[in-house]
Amino acid sequence: MNRTSANARPAAGLHPRNPHAGRYDFAALVQAVPALTGFVHSSPRGEPTIDFANPAAVLALNQALLRLHYGIKFWALPRGYLCPPIPGRADYLHHLADLLAEAAPEPSAAPPQPGVSILDVGVGASVVYPIIGVASYGWRFVGTDIDPVALEAARRIVVGNRTLGPRIELRRQPDPQQIFRGVVRPGDSFAACICNPPFHTSAAAAAAGTLRKLRNLTGERTPERVLNFGGQSHELWCAGGEVGFVLRMIAESVQFRTQCRWFTTLVSKRESLPPLRRALARVPPADVRTIELTQGQKKSRILAWRFGT
Repeated sequence: MNRTSANARPAAGLHPRNPHAGRYDFAALVQAVPALTGFVHSSPRGEPTIDFANPAAVLALNQALLRLHYGIKFWALPRGYLCPPIPGRADYLHHLADLLAEAAPEPSAAPPQPGVSILDVGVGASVVYPIIGVASYGWRFVGTDIDPVALEAARRIVVGNRTLGPRIELRRQPDPQQIFRGVVRPGDSFAACICNPPFHTSAAAAAAGTLRKLRNLTGERTPERVLNFGGQSHELWCAGGEVGFVLRMIAESVQFRTQCRWFTTLVSKRESLPPLRRALARVPPADVRTIELTQGQKKSRILAWRFGT
């Protein structure tokens, strides 16, 4: 059974300012990036869609979304690196903008925040959060990563788009065990940090998760495309999974409390919240928030904490 047509449109429940709510406008997307044309076909319901289990198709769709909505003319990823879903990444930033504006009175009106600097922990080869944040809010970004290949790919994207160069700085984290130490410099001041931590606890768990995703998309018992789809090891897993990673974030955030107003991270599993909240209670911050995210059947959340007023 082919399930790819179920993904012909972005998920419901997105932020009011998210431009990706509703169906994908394939006519406009194909006009933005003509190479997408070869991947578009009709679903059994007669709606235009792509094969979301085909990495080349997803890459072309992302290129079209980024050009149409964010003015990005060059966007390319090294083979085997994660190709992030744009609607969900945008949702994180729109909710973050509300947090920074502390509940803007009119949620449908995007508040420009050109003086804001954001630290993106694990910016990745796609540099997708900075792209969306620069275009949507005029934010500045410092993006960090442990992977020199990812940083070089991100650098090429930044250099290849005039609007990004003045507003995005990339830094390599020399120690994979550190989050902020080694990359946050004296004099840095951030309105917030963002993070999409590695989800899985081991390489085996990451491989099983990728296989599960492909089975859901294709209906195949053993999809042949599993090696093409997935992402580098550091993008997918770390010791302790997302709980272990965020616990390190919490511990280090105390040292950098005067340089970052809001520390935020995605938390994929609801059961990850109790140990993280217990760790925060031992710190403790002045304010802790959990912001629910809904994207169709998928639910996630942003965990945010701050120390100052």
